[in-house]
Amino acid sequence: MSFDDYKVVLYRNQLNGWVAEIPSIAGCHALMPTPKEALTELSEVFNMIEQEHREIGQPMPRDTTEILHA
Repeated sequence: MSFDDYKVVLYRNQLNGWVAEIPSIAGCHALMPTPKEALTELSEVFNMIEQEHREIGQPMPRDTTEILHA
């Protein structure tokens, strides 16, 4: 699965901070000053997690995130 196969949640968690996360993947989140930076960093974090899974021969988790109200 690629980055684009997952739902991403983006929200402001403090006055000068944005969180981007993929809820279906434990530890896949980024906190940055702008939404764009958070999404860019999230992509890098995803790539690192994906590489770790590949190295140990473990599949990436399925995306089980459902958006109920947006």
